[in-house]
Amino acid sequence: MIIHPAFAGAEGRYEDHIYLQMLQREWERPVAEFERFSHFADAERPSARAALVLLFWSYFETRIERLHRTAMRALPQRVLDDELRRYSGIGTRLFDLYKIFFGTNYFDDLRVNGFPGVADLLKDIHERRNAFAHGRPQAINDLTVNALVENLKAEHDAWIAVYNSRVMS
Repeated sequence: MIIHPAFAGAEGRYEDHIYLQMLQREWERPVAEFERFSHFADAERPSARAALVLLFWSYFETRIERLHRTAMRALPQRVLDDELRRYSGIGTRLFDLYKIFFGTNYFDDLRVNGFPGVADLLKDIHERRNAFAHGRPQAINDLTVNALVENLKAEHDAWIAVYNSRVMS
């Protein structure tokens, strides 16, 4: 008899709940606390809530690692650890390592599972997070923050669908 892993609640680890609480706290933080950015020109100003996107992306990266580790648990541990070390960046994990393990990339997998909008949003956030980290903090604007917040449930549902298709099959 095969018994699949069971999780307490919608997330798999205690740390996930911490991330979600931090995201909620960041969203609910009073806007007045962000007035430090007001001296930037509009074209150079990041969203006052840019930290929410950065925090989400860190959370997303941990879930992608969990997806790889769980789906490939039949591999010898040293082989899996070596692959994750070789493909340590999130971009290479979403595209290259994902293709090695599953024959496609993560975004196309989202599309196949019925979440094209989430795929587009995550690709956009990935590009904007990289731009932010490499000298363009204004890449994370209010539209990006609002799109993420409005789609958190859809992103979660998409991740669960892909996770189940890869881990439970």
